[in-house]
Amino acid sequence: MLVPKYNITPLILSRIAEIAEIKAAVERSRVLPLNEAQLRRQAILRMAHTSTSIEGNKLVQFEVGKVLEGKSVRAPQKDILEVENYYNALKTLDEMVKKHGDITKEEILSLHKIVTSGLVEKEKAGKFRPADVYVLDDLGGGREMLRFKAPPASHVGKLVDDLLGWLKESKKDIHPIIRAGILHLQFVSIHPFTDGNGRVARLLTQMQLYRDKWDFRKILVLEDYYNRDRMSYYNAENMAQGKNYQKDMDFTAWLEYFTTGFLVEARKVLEQIQSIGFGKAQKKSEQIFLDRDEIQVMDFLTTTGAVTSEDVVDILRVAKRTAQLKLQNLTNKGLLKLNGKGPSSFYTLAKR
Repeated sequence: MLVPKYNITPLILSRIAEIAEIKAAVERSRVLPLNEAQLRRQAILRMAHTSTSIEGNKLVQFEVGKVLEGKSVRAPQKDILEVENYYNALKTLDEMVKKHGDITKEEILSLHKIVTSGLVEKEKAGKFRPADVYVLDDLGGGREMLRFKAPPASHVGKLVDDLLGWLKESKKDIHPIIRAGILHLQFVSIHPFTDGNGRVARLLTQMQLYRDKWDFRKILVLEDYYNRDRMSYYNAENMAQGKNYQKDMDFTAWLEYFTTGFLVEARKVLEQIQSIGFGKAQKKSEQIFLDRDEIQVMDFLTTTGAVTSEDVVDILRVAKRTAQLKLQNLTNKGLLKLNGKGPSSFYTLAKR
């Protein structure tokens, strides 16, 4: 069983305390449904951009937006595929979160298969690595330097099981932010895959926060902080890891980095919410109330970017005519916009 070694320093404690205050403010804020849907959609775009950018993807954010909308972009096919895969993984994660259970090995392998589809050999997608790996720094001129040696491939399955077991057992005793931070670093230290470890680690961190109800209305994008200074992100990981995997590594320095980044991004969420929510007077005519079915439709739309009547039939398990009426009602409320006509029609978020 994993027994993480760390100290809750005054810095970590103060960061978590402020994050908790922000979380409470975000949860009690009044935000119009369309505003919240647009913020979530923007968050998904930023996640797809920053998490792939950290790994060297060259697409800028507006190009990522075009890719997610199905538009053509002049860029290497590998970069486009990385973004498409990560977006598909985010959609799959959103469905996984609805199950409410603990993270499973099957979910990890499924996310990895989506993230690496078409980017690695088929036999490596969704499978733990069959051999030992070394993380190297490119020094230029054909020179490389060892940054980190991961644990032997034969240990990966057991180490992942230990991590998942610890997550399950630590629910009642350890703060969700600490749990998410330890999950992130321990996963990348195990380095269970040949490629895609960082992207899957960030997806799992997000999943754990969502399941622990620390999702900040699904607007928080931790990857923005990591991407702002990638070298600091890698150095924070490596400071704890050392040159070789250590079963007894100390997570303290990493948790100070992780909680600092979390606080920076949480403050940004609060600023966004305040700029359109309770910090701004709302007219009675703007007050829009959604029932449970409409909320499910809007949640689906913010993740996928579009919704059809067939989607609503599947989501709500209702007749097609009922699904069409619900979409029409959301359109009348100014939340959705109809695109196209007939069988090929679909709905997107309305512009404000």
